[in-house]
Order: sequence, then C-alpha cells, then structure tokens
Amino acid sequence: MDAKENNVRKYNLEDRTFDFANNCKEFLKTIDKNIHNVEYYKQLIRSSGSVAANFIEANESFSRNDFSHRVKICRKEAKESILWLKLIDLNETQALKRDSLIQEATELMKIFGAILEKLKNTN
Repeated sequence: MDAKENNVRKYNLEDRTFDFANNCKEFLKTIDKNIHNVEYYKQLIRSSGSVAANFIEANESFSRNDFSHRVKICRKEAKESILWLKLIDLNETQALKRDSLIQEATELMKIFGAILEKLKNTN
C-alpha cells in the first residue's frame, strides 16, 4: 500500500468508525468485570457499535434528511461512548488507552458536527 492509499484509508469514516468500535471492544477485554463495569461494558459496546452502524446507514441513505438524521445519531452515540468510557473503573495503564478512545470519540463527534454544519449551510 503506497502513502496515498494509506491516507485515503485513514480518512474513510466507515473504516474509522469500525476501528473505533473494534478498539472499544478490545479495550473492554482488559477491564475488571465488577458489577458496575459490566453494565458500562454493555453500554459502550452498544454505543460504539452504533456509531459505525449508523454511519454505514448514512452512506446508504435515500435522502438528504435520512443522511442528516443518521449522522446526528452517530454524533450522539459517540458522545454517549465518552460517558461510558469515563465511568469504567480502571487502573493507570488502562486509563491511557481509555483516554485515546475518548480522544477518538471526540474527534468523530467534531467530524459529524462539521458534516451537519455543511449540510445546513448548503440548503
């Protein structure tokens, strides 16, 4: 894969949202399974997966309104993922990985927000 192909992949949001969901799943394999972490674990799996699933649906949407609606859901689910990531009990090493996932969720929220702004301004 040359540098140009690598750059294209880096900015493919379907891939990026998939990677976010998958990285959340892999991270969760490392946490303690105490009573409240188990609940946060389930919620994070759902919300991070929903970011990826709704972006796929946005790309397959039949109308501009449907696309906009799905992107809003992506933004909401990314924000929710941050909440669950913050609530999980962790050790110091796990906190570094959690912080990188929070950073990615924040970046995704900003990307989705920018997409929505662009849609709003092109009406």
